[in-house]
Amino acid sequence: MHIPSVIPEGWEADDIIGTLSKQAEKEGYKVFMVTPDKDFGQLVSENIFMYRPARMGNGIEIRGIPEVQKRFGVERPDQVIDYLGMMGDASDNIPGFPGVGDKTAKKFIEQFGSLEGLLENTDQLKGKMKEKIIENAELGRLSKKLATICTDCDVTFNAEDYELSVPDSEAVQKIFEELEFRRLKEQFIKIFSGEEETTETQVTSTETAQKIAASAGSGQFSLFGGDGASPATIKNTSSRNTIADVPHAYQSVAPGMAMKLFLQNLMKQSSVCFDTETTSINPLEAELVGIAFSWESTKGFYIPFPEEREKAKELIEELRPFFESKDIEKIGQNLKYDIKVLDKYNIKVQGKFFDTMLAHYLINPDMRHNMDVLSETYLNYTPISITELIGKKGKNQLSMREVPPDKQTEYAVEDADITFQLAQHFRPELAEAKTDDLFADIEIPLLKVLADMELEGINLDIEFLKSLSKDLENDIANLEQKIYQAAGEEFNIGSPKQLGEILFDKMKLVDKPKKTKTGQYSTAEDVLSYLAKTMK
Repeated sequence: MHIPSVIPEGWEADDIIGTLSKQAEKEGYKVFMVTPDKDFGQLVSENIFMYRPARMGNGIEIRGIPEVQKRFGVERPDQVIDYLGMMGDASDNIPGFPGVGDKTAKKFIEQFGSLEGLLENTDQLKGKMKEKIIENAELGRLSKKLATICTDCDVTFNAEDYELSVPDSEAVQKIFEELEFRRLKEQFIKIFSGEEETTETQVTSTETAQKIAASAGSGQFSLFGGDGASPATIKNTSSRNTIADVPHAYQSVAPGMAMKLFLQNLMKQSSVCFDTETTSINPLEAELVGIAFSWESTKGFYIPFPEEREKAKELIEELRPFFESKDIEKIGQNLKYDIKVLDKYNIKVQGKFFDTMLAHYLINPDMRHNMDVLSETYLNYTPISITELIGKKGKNQLSMREVPPDKQTEYAVEDADITFQLAQHFRPELAEAKTDDLFADIEIPLLKVLADMELEGINLDIEFLKSLSKDLENDIANLEQKIYQAAGEEFNIGSPKQLGEILFDKMKLVDKPKKTKTGQYSTAEDVLSYLAKTMK
């Protein structure tokens, strides 16, 4: 990735970042420290900022001097050291003064300016707080020392080391494949090939963030430059085979003589993999688009189904002898889905089953079990992506029926072929793990039972449920009226703020009510449960 690694012996990462940031600032650079750690607030200046990447739907957060002043109640960023020395920081094992929290630390900073100023003016303190500060003076000094980020480590800032350059694409993608970092590989390719969607990354509405964002482009900000340019030299590379690399014979079966010959050959087999292509992932709603078959590696057949229901039923009747044969083993990936789809066409799949998804669950329960992952892991083969075939989710996504017949054939038969190959791979592994009896005697019979249960469904007494719903609504309305009567006014019971004000300001149920970090009365479950027991 060509990211510089700076590891001087005996120094912490905070100190290294602090030193490099200050050196870069002296050379005229605007510096962004990518961290959410509050300790770094002490390093913020006119040209040094804290940068927190966008996450969980929130925008980029950039903290400059105004944000540090507001967050810590300080006049200067270097006073963050005094703030942390007073309050402490459990995440960094900084003890601080006992009994001093966020509010008290801010108050002391405002009143005395520094930790040393506080210790020099303990005569202005009163009661227990005065005793604690005097008794723990050395602990406070130690805490300030621990909170201080060193800015003179034995490292040297070299601007060329931090220039964005094109990564070694093949090496990176090879590592991502070995470690099964599929999503990271996709993101890597999008970012460095220029294919990444141009959706603006929103910044938080802080003064510094908006100021910097404005210089980079309206409503967006990039650490790698405001022009959004990416070196379009990275290409998707893979050591795995694909359909383009492996010779194969995937055929679509036409009606008439071709179908007749196919059926004759199909009925001669002892073990066949099949895979249904449908219009929905919900088997109870899905309609058949086609069925693929394979009983030999890299070979297979595809039978497309007409959209008209009656014609589809006529075609499936020709395949009934195969599906209901007890002498032919049926192989599939998630066979329960296919069984439920076919049941809608009055086809009861019979015979011995081999489900590669269930087999792999017994072989390696901690891994994912979808076919693409299994194919890449065990066959070193990347199948055709469904996204390539029908597009991404959204209004422009195609249904399988809209996919051209030749592409349907390649995709569907490839699935059946891969599943057939996986079955041959998993059989000896089941035996080696001594789970073949568990697979045959428990998992496969249970698959059939579950399919039958899901097809049968359950009966609901809809009228009773409607009546129950109405009764519950009446009960809730009655309880609300009782609450309003007890409170002496109507209010939003679902609002923690309003509820807290009624319980603790107006009704005064507790002398010293518990509060949240925001200063609001706590109406958490444990608080309300305690009140319910004590106020009866």
